[in-house]
Amino acid sequence: MAGNITLTMIKPEAMRNNVAGGILKMIQNEGFKIIALKMKQLSLAEAEEFYVVHKGRPFYDELVKFMTSGPIMAAVLKKENAVEDFRDLLGSTNPEAAGEGTIRKAYATNLTKNAAHGSDSDENAQLEASFHFSEKEIFG
Repeated sequence: MAGNITLTMIKPEAMRNNVAGGILKMIQNEGFKIIALKMKQLSLAEAEEFYVVHKGRPFYDELVKFMTSGPIMAAVLKKENAVEDFRDLLGSTNPEAAGEGTIRKAYATNLTKNAAHGSDSDENAQLEASFHFSEKEIFG
């Protein structure tokens, strides 16, 4: 399935702003199939584990605090060339630099509260999908 899936997390600020449905609609309109979906609250330990690659960077503590500040919606998306296509749909991490028609241009608040996460490689997509979902929870 490598190359055909990616993981997204709709972040707490987007959940608080009630725009998850709009984000999911954008995803589906771009031809992605949602093959796993759940809403959950990340614990401190889960957020630290998920973002361990950023540990030691200046934004790490703020990111972990933000990601545990409310529920997230995690989803596994399926499409040919899923990682690259979804990162294109997400837009720049900085919403001010994000292109028109991207999720972050439409829904992000700022650099930290940038609406959604997207896997950055096929390998990480597999790891991140298994972080949130068991094999029995992925239907695709």
